[in-house]
Amino acid sequence: MTWRIAYERQAKKSLDALDPQTRRRVLAAIDGLAADPRAASNVKPLQGQPGYRLRVGDWRVMFALQDDVLTVLVIRIAHRREAYR
Repeated sequence: MTWRIAYERQAKKSLDALDPQTRRRVLAAIDGLAADPRAASNVKPLQGQPGYRLRVGDWRVMFALQDDVLTVLVIRIAHRREAYR
């Protein structure tokens, strides 16, 4: 069973602003979530708010899981110094 990946507008905008090499790394990591997002490496639940984070080097991908429709909703992509603000 594979999960579908969906992006919020802000996340898509942040992804488009990344340099090509970083964009490829982040996209590859996000695509890896489609198999099983909870068991993927570098994934942890967020503290104090619902959702999860995926670590890709210095970048963080914040996402939520919609279990009823098997969708990974990418909410935010940010550098680690800005990600948790």
